[in-house]
Amino acid sequence: MTCKFVVGFDGSEDAQRALDFALDRARNENASILVAHVLEWSQFSFLTPTELEERHKRRKEEIARAEEAVLRPVKERLAETGLEVETIIRHGHVANTINEIAVSNDADQIFIGRKGEGSVGARLFGSVPGALVQISSVPCTIVP
Repeated sequence: MTCKFVVGFDGSEDAQRALDFALDRARNENASILVAHVLEWSQFSFLTPTELEERHKRRKEEIARAEEAVLRPVKERLAETGLEVETIIRHGHVANTINEIAVSNDADQIFIGRKGEGSVGARLFGSVPGALVQISSVPCTIVP
């Protein structure tokens, strides 16, 4: 049986560390990797039909930019690993969406990076890794 690991990835150094950690684990466990990039997006906006059309256009543009700038370099780098690697881009609340991706893809574990220093805002309102660990339906590893 092959495991599947989901890695929350935004292109940051923190995400790179999480991806590297997940890759090491995947090699040891013969697991596949699903690199998930989430574009923060709230569906709860009251917009006119014209604004909705413009918003839909912006979403498509953001997906294209994220595919080119964030995921294409990852795909190229991971092609050399010999592991089965997929990528996915979604819009939504980052922690909720990563959890949904993990559940819908029958993932065995989620990996996500975190910044070493905490801000006041993160302490008051929570961070993505903190929120994900609280809501995750599968085991979640936060990589410092």
